[in-house]
Amino acid sequence: MKQVRLLIQLPWELKAKLDAERKLGITAAGLIRRLLSKYFNRH
Repeated sequence: MKQVRLLIQLPWELKAKLDAERKLGITAAGLIRRLLSKYFNRH
């Protein structure tokens, strides 16, 4: 599957939470992909 880049802006609070997840091995891109997949698979 060909992928495209997406540039988004986040509030600092959300970015800090993403950074904390990174320490657990979860990347921002992976988390966003997973959340979008769940959202679109149920609609």
